Amino acid sequence: MDEQDALRFIENEVSWSGDDAAVIQNLLITTDMLHEKTDFPKGTTHYTTGWRSVGVSLSDIAAMGGSPIAVVAAYSAPNFKRDEIGEFIRGAKEICRGVGAEYVGGDLDTSNEFSIVTTAVGTSTSPIFRGGAEIGEVVCVTGDLGRSATAKKLFEVGESEKANEMFRFEPRISDGKIIAKHSTSMMDSSDGLVRSLYEMGNASNCGFSINSNLIPINETLREMVDGDALGIAMTYGEDFELVFTAAKEEIGKMRDHTKTDITIIGEVVEEKIMVDGEVVKNEGYTHGGGKI
Repeated sequence: MDEQDALRFIENEVSWSGDDAAVIQNLLITTDMLHEKTDFPKGTTHYTTGWRSVGVSLSDIAAMGGSPIAVVAAYSAPNFKRDEIGEFIRGAKEICRGVGAEYVGGDLDTSNEFSIVTTAVGTSTSPIFRGGAEIGEVVCVTGDLGRSATAKKLFEVGESEKANEMFRFEPRISDGKIIAKHSTSMMDSSDGLVRSLYEMGNASNCGFSINSNLIPINETLREMVDGDALGIAMTYGEDFELVFTAAKEEIGKMRDHTKTDITIIGEVVEEKIMVDGEVVKNEGYTHGGGKI
């Protein structure tokens, strides 16, 4: 099986799977795994790995409209260095502090490759799910798309300082809680916009019609690539913005209170995932494992 096949199989076997986080009573829980070879380009600092690893799981809490409580991490490396572990912890604590959560430790292990597994716990009395979109509603995204792709390209050309800065994204915790009050479905864009639309469409039994001219693309990405910024922004993934649906009249209520820009990029339709009237292939970020 490829990753998507494995995820579909798991959803049939595990009743709590299928959304950004599992909901048990009012508790949200999610876990993620990142590896040096696939997730941390050469030049990524340990401060950034701490920030980003924890941020990935916090983004899942945001996508459910939840409030984070705490994060733990399993830290695995060929050897342990005081300064590297210290910087990792500093980054993990810093991102938690910014969203009102606590970094509370975790586990250590040795391995052939530097890898991190993070688990975030949060709460919500009214979580929002991927299913729930209604035909005629609008589909929106927060922020812009292509930030992580831009960072990867900056790492490739040796601009590590700027790349690390762009790799340290802000989980949309406060915005997620506001959006959840007015929307019908939501998830984060970690696997890319197109794949997110497919996931939400499957969960909601609907389709989406997107206008490519409305998709907010990171300006630095536009400057760094020739002609394919749109394709990268739609499918590269790892942006951790929120993708959601809502009645059009609700968007203004959200914009009055969110810190991040909200962009309407299309509408909910009966079937198919279309961009500019053409069906698009289900493409997005793929890694060695998947969310379970």
